[in-house]
Amino acid sequence: MDTTDTTTQATDNTNDHAETGYEAPASRGSLPLRRPVYGRMLAGVAAGIADYLGVDETLVRIAIVVATFFGGAGIAVYLAGWLLIPEEGSDQSIASELLQSISARTR
Repeated sequence: MDTTDTTTQATDNTNDHAETGYEAPASRGSLPLRRPVYGRMLAGVAAGIADYLGVDETLVRIAIVVATFFGGAGIAVYLAGWLLIPEEGSDQSIASELLQSISARTR
C-alpha cells in the first residue's frame, strides 16, 4: 500500500475551503455586545445577545420565555440586559449613564 497517496489526499482536502472562497464564521465575541436599534421587539436584548453569540434571535427569545416560566429568571435576565447592555451607537449602558448622572449631582 502506498502511503503517499493518502497523505496527498488528506492535504488536498484541507485546501478545498480556500479554493471555494469559504470563510469560517466569525468567532463568538468578535462583535461587541450591543442592543440593536433595528430588528428588535422590545428593548433589543434578545437580538443583541443573538448577534453576539451568532445564533437566531428566536432561540434566545424562546430561552428567555422558558426561563420566565421556570422560576421567573427570564424577566430578571431581560431587565439586567436592558440596563447593562449598551444600545448600538452608544458607549454606555442605561445603568452606567444613570450612575454617572447621580454622581455628577452629588458633586
